[in-house]
Amino acid sequence: MKNIIVTGGAGFIGSHVVDKIVDSGLYKVIVIDNLLGSNFSPPFFKNEKVIYEYGDVSNYMQMKVVFEKYSPYYVIHLAANGNVPLSDVYPSVDFNSNALGSFNILNLSKDYNVKKVVYASTAAVYGEPIYTPIDEKHVLGPISNYGVSKLYGEQLARAYSKTYDLPFTAFRIFNTYGPRQPRYVLFDLIKKLKNDKENLEVLGTGAQIRDYAYVSDTAEVFFKALDNEKSNNNVYNIAGGNPISIKELVELICNVYEISPRINYTGKSWRGDINNLTANIERLKEDFDFNPQVNIHKGVRKTIEWFIENRNFIE
Repeated sequence: MKNIIVTGGAGFIGSHVVDKIVDSGLYKVIVIDNLLGSNFSPPFFKNEKVIYEYGDVSNYMQMKVVFEKYSPYYVIHLAANGNVPLSDVYPSVDFNSNALGSFNILNLSKDYNVKKVVYASTAAVYGEPIYTPIDEKHVLGPISNYGVSKLYGEQLARAYSKTYDLPFTAFRIFNTYGPRQPRYVLFDLIKKLKNDKENLEVLGTGAQIRDYAYVSDTAEVFFKALDNEKSNNNVYNIAGGNPISIKELVELICNVYEISPRINYTGKSWRGDINNLTANIERLKEDFDFNPQVNIHKGVRKTIEWFIENRNFIE
């Protein structure tokens, strides 16, 4: 059975990708994670069929030990700092985790003859869009440290594909949500409503637009990329075709809870936030036969139900 290394495989999206690979029965999965973006207590993310190796992708020697031990056939690189406000306060966090970490993983993949690297990029590489929906040809102009650091990994993967013949597929993730989600808008709203169902403060004006993909749909695409040769050395947007304003999302969440809280929009968001992230996913549909299985209404309900069943996940 061929080995796959999944960096960041104990995190939100990573743990769902890992479960998908394990369920296929085709590969042995080795997860590398420093657990900073994970929650192993209680162990929601831990799959008993997976080997877990503690390590930080920014530490070259730690990564080299794991690559030497398992000689991976494929690598899925999801490990990254995903906290954009934190990265604006501490820029070195993104550089070490996202830029240096990606360099280490790509360099070791080259050295150990990995057959393909699947890379988790982000819609933040686009910055404020000139037009929407955003396609993959849109100009790249990140406005956050996070976006810049993820674009570096994406561009380095492309350079390695040309220089060293190391195939890659990069996915620019817009907004993925679902069970085990530890941060971002949907999680924050659910957490606030858990503590107070009569009053809700929402960052921004409510007019921001997001394009949500349910996590099982995102995980499916990452899995399919492993042996999809058409996707080699290509970049794809991942979104659910569900553009929705934050105000509409708040209304949807409140309807699921069957509550009518007093809502206060702050009018301001964090630095680096983008107003409209609506994706064109035609390339993904064409090359992966992608058809999102969970729409935003069903997905939000499923997510809330999961958080209700796992109340201790939200501290």
